[in-house]
Amino acid sequence: MEALERLTDRQREVYDFIRELIHHRGYGPTVREIGDKFRIRSPNGVVCHLKALEKKGLITREANRSRAIQLAAEPLGERGLPLAGRIAAGVLHEAVEQNEQIDFGEMFDASDRDLFALEVSGDSMIEDQIADGDYVVIRKQATARKGQIVVALTDENEATLKRWFPEKGRIRLEPANSTMKPIYVKNANILGVVVGVVRKVV
Repeated sequence: MEALERLTDRQREVYDFIRELIHHRGYGPTVREIGDKFRIRSPNGVVCHLKALEKKGLITREANRSRAIQLAAEPLGERGLPLAGRIAAGVLHEAVEQNEQIDFGEMFDASDRDLFALEVSGDSMIEDQIADGDYVVIRKQATARKGQIVVALTDENEATLKRWFPEKGRIRLEPANSTMKPIYVKNANILGVVVGVVRKVV
């Protein structure tokens, strides 16, 4: 790609980091994550690199969304949705990355770059028919309606699958299991909303 040849070494490193995260976990890094990775203390320093990549047509960014960095012209490779890892449907669990593809045939459009899959770990959503070992298909978005099932990421980089209930001064992450209590956090980012559940029957 000609645009890649015009990058400085640092711009190329930042681009490769963004590309790797999007491929591995299904969503891009925050400005803070890029700064931490490359020891860039000022957020403005990171933004300068992002603006250069955007100007050269390699990424796109949406205003006012912390994780809205997307690859502008990435050719589709393997068939299927990116399997971004496992998601806790139980207690909070540290977000982990994974680099696989999972093919759900014609149920979901693999060319839709806003979709990715997660393997469910735990049974906190069992009353919503989401069981341990199921796959949930997630549409990447930063907002959700009250009560929707979301993948939420806390400030401690812990991800969980729960129903989303913003309340005054806090967020309630509600399980669908009458034996479990809600999780309350002050801050959380929505990484996406569940649009499908796939279960393998042996």
